[in-house]
Amino acid sequence: MKIAVVYYSSTGNTKAMAEAVEEGAKNAGAKVDLFTAIEFDASKVEKYDAIAFGCSAMGDEVLEELEFEPMFKECEKNLNGKKVVLFGSYGWGDGEWMRNWEERCLNCGVKFACDYVICNEYPDDDALQKCKIQGEALTK
Repeated sequence: MKIAVVYYSSTGNTKAMAEAVEEGAKNAGAKVDLFTAIEFDASKVEKYDAIAFGCSAMGDEVLEELEFEPMFKECEKNLNGKKVVLFGSYGWGDGEWMRNWEERCLNCGVKFACDYVICNEYPDDDALQKCKIQGEALTK
């Protein structure tokens, strides 16, 4: 099982979540590659059995617009049938960006391995544990 963990993090909050997803997948026996948004593109989607995408909420509760959004938009056409999980942190709001992102993924045919994980600011132990569970879920 080969898994990509792809994330954008400006403050380190979402990076910590990405590392927890990576840990969970590795502990379940997967080969895992960790990428920042600028290191990943649509040509890599096919090389992985499953992908974890993480992005913090920006501005008016949207995905980060300069690095993550362009990368994700390019990848969307290749995600039909792909096993995916979503995660990210936010500083304010109620998680609308994640609900919108989840709906967008469903519309392009993603198969979610489990529920998304969001946290306010830096992930606490509970959020990190949920991210590890996401990583494990991607291996099943």
